[in-house]
Amino acid sequence: MFIEIAYKFLESLRCSKGASEHTIRSYATDLNGLKEYIEKHLITWQDEDRPAKICHVKQFGERGGDLDQHLHLQAIDKSVVRGFLKELYDRGTSKRTIVRRLSSLRSFFRFALVHQWIGSSPMDEIESPRLDKTLPVSLSYDQIQRLFDMPDTGTYLGFRDRCIMELFYSSGLRVSELVLLDRQDFNPAELLLKLKGKGKKERIVPITDNAAEWISAYLCHPERTLDGSLHLAQKDSEAIFLNRWGERLSPRSVDRKFDLYLKQSGLAGKVTPHTIRHTIATHWLESGMDLKTIQLLLGHTSLNTTTIYTHVSPKFKREAYDKAHPRA
Repeated sequence: MFIEIAYKFLESLRCSKGASEHTIRSYATDLNGLKEYIEKHLITWQDEDRPAKICHVKQFGERGGDLDQHLHLQAIDKSVVRGFLKELYDRGTSKRTIVRRLSSLRSFFRFALVHQWIGSSPMDEIESPRLDKTLPVSLSYDQIQRLFDMPDTGTYLGFRDRCIMELFYSSGLRVSELVLLDRQDFNPAELLLKLKGKGKKERIVPITDNAAEWISAYLCHPERTLDGSLHLAQKDSEAIFLNRWGERLSPRSVDRKFDLYLKQSGLAGKVTPHTIRHTIATHWLESGMDLKTIQLLLGHTSLNTTTIYTHVSPKFKREAYDKAHPRA
């Protein structure tokens, strides 16, 4: 029953909530963490009988074996969850990961409760650890330029990577939004992009002349329709950004490429693709853009999320300092 309901839960995230594949994968990872704890401490398995991992892209009927014959969902009580939580602490799991896993389990058991598969949630008295508030990292203009100089724009794939960087800095896209871009979403005449954001919410954002020129040049690149020594010709005619096999680029591919460029630039360990989103938001704020506009451009649901950039900006820190220490 546990695995079967886990698949129903993941499917509900996909169909009813409009969650991205990245989000669904994260939930599957967290559910697998509890499943592995149960297998380790509550059930004795022969290796050949051990159920497969919960997969975020498969239906319940496609997987082999399950826990149905050995563990009903009602058997997962507070003591099981507390044991799982203790093991996470003993393993030295970060507080952020623990908070995420507990949040995923709360959503899962809430789903089971709504459908009356359980009478009460084992998460009711489980408290999450308090996270230390951390501010997002923001790059300077010089650091941005250093990063942008890393791709070899003399190559087709390097040209693509520089185009991606320009677009990130132009409009503060999420990685998940960038890889979903289709040709029809790009309006070079009006310098606009249509984005598919979280929860399948769409929004229109402006882009700079420079970013639009990079996108147009990339879409018309002479090697896009040709097989090369390092890449294949375009197979997906709708997607803007393609991988080396000519198919739509994935978020993981973007992350891997950025890891490489960050190491080359000396910024590794400090920066991720999402950092550029934080950076442009900070630069917008310092240039005088109001918070409400930044909220709309970034697709933040709450203005409180956007307000954090006032704490990141060195300019705003200076202004706050000066206000607190008026000169005679």
